[in-house]
Amino acid sequence: MAYIGKTPTKAPLTSSDIANDIINSDHIGDTAISGFSALTSAPADTDEFLISDAGVLKRLDASLVGGGGKINQVVSTTLTSTVTIASSNTSSFADITGLSVNITPTATSSKIFISFLVNMAVGDGSKHIRLARDSTAINIGAAGQSNQIRSTISSRPTSSNYGLDIAHMAGNFLDSPSTTSQVTYKIQGTLGATYNSSFYINRSDSDANNDFQPRTASTITVMEVLA
Repeated sequence: MAYIGKTPTKAPLTSSDIANDIINSDHIGDTAISGFSALTSAPADTDEFLISDAGVLKRLDASLVGGGGKINQVVSTTLTSTVTIASSNTSSFADITGLSVNITPTATSSKIFISFLVNMAVGDGSKHIRLARDSTAINIGAAGQSNQIRSTISSRPTSSNYGLDIAHMAGNFLDSPSTTSQVTYKIQGTLGATYNSSFYINRSDSDANNDFQPRTASTITVMEVLA
């Protein structure tokens, strides 16, 4: 542009020089986003997006993307070896070695979904399985008579071939630990006080070398569900 007299001193453009709501798609280059450095990992909850909410530009935290019910993390373990729990005429539950998982929730509002499958010898007498969070039993039956065991799931022989049979005990539970500290979910078992024998995991009672008595596997999986 030509001037009469002295050329004006250049001055930087400021926000006061631009009227509100006049910059539209015609004035934004195609590289307005792609020209910036790329994020190399999943967005953190505090990262922000710019979205159009029915034509109105708004800021959105990444923590809100997907909403409630999102699976945030999954922890699982599978036990393929056999485990023996000795019984001494007691109703006390014992941890089943190898059937526990640790998980650290990212928010106190998170739910933990637990799924488990335990294969065990049917044997002589009842078998009782329960879930525990750290040292607290969860998802157990209501208190009843003095000799009744409070468990998550139970089984007992239904045929005379209990030495050959394997019981499959499975279940699901949605827990609310209300913490961001590490918690341990585990499977515990007992025979109860009536019988004094052993509790076998992933094998039959007699565990003979034939195709009637297989070896099996057991598992526990936990998933953090964001509220």
